[in-house]
Amino acid sequence: MLIGLIGKANVGKSTFFNAATELEVQTANYPFTTINSNVGMTHTRVKCVCKEFQVQDNPIHSVCIEGTRFIPIRLIDVPGLVEGAHQGKGLGNRFLDDARQADALIHVIDASASTDKEGKPVLAGTADPLSDIKFVEEEFDYWLLSIVGREWTKVLREAENQVQKLEQLLAKRLSGLAIKERSVFDVLNETGLYHKKPVNWTQQDLLEFCQKIRLRSKPVIIAANKADLQSANGVIAAIKNNRPEVIACSAEAESLLRRAAKRDLLNYLPGDNSFEIKSGKSLSEAQNKRP
Repeated sequence: MLIGLIGKANVGKSTFFNAATELEVQTANYPFTTINSNVGMTHTRVKCVCKEFQVQDNPIHSVCIEGTRFIPIRLIDVPGLVEGAHQGKGLGNRFLDDARQADALIHVIDASASTDKEGKPVLAGTADPLSDIKFVEEEFDYWLLSIVGREWTKVLREAENQVQKLEQLLAKRLSGLAIKERSVFDVLNETGLYHKKPVNWTQQDLLEFCQKIRLRSKPVIIAANKADLQSANGVIAAIKNNRPEVIACSAEAESLLRRAAKRDLLNYLPGDNSFEIKSGKSLSEAQNKRP
């Protein structure tokens, strides 16, 4: 499985990527630090059956640590998105080409509201992460619309002549995004477009189809990064009212914890809700001051 990290520029995607993969790609507090996509390996956690069934761990495809199994997943960190990306602005074409490969998406936002829509630093709490969520999704939808709507008259002609079924025609258009014909058929039925002649489809009909096919083919969760900063509290609460799938996180804190665990200072497994300083270990003054 390939998971794509998406979002506007300078929200901490590369820091998130580093924390998840333990790689060290470049990070900085300005837009477009990431120019080329980065791919690494991360893991998802599940409860292991090794203790329950008294079986031995097989580390070939995954690893078990203290009853928690870590299953490998590929992660791709793609360049940040700017307004007009679907028209090729910024690194839009590269972003969307990388994102199309993913089986699912993690949409990283700046929960501290300290970056404007172009990714430039602003006073914490003054930006609008909710509008960032909307803008990224709209860019993706309009990019899909540009693919579906390309040479639309040819689609209309083939549909009218019944050369292929409508779902086959549209699935062929979207084949580069690994979108299955069955998904297209389900969305056509869900939107009521299956029983509406394509020649009578409006631009809004096409856009609604693209929105629904994105949601079905590229499931997404929202990672509210920088959640450890004070300005994030109200922002995350507001986002959850609209998008319950949001998950608060701090990529920088996760990276620090993983490094400390590797140095044998902490008892901590990636994704744990807490950690313990190991008996007999002491932290430096600087480490104790870290949030």
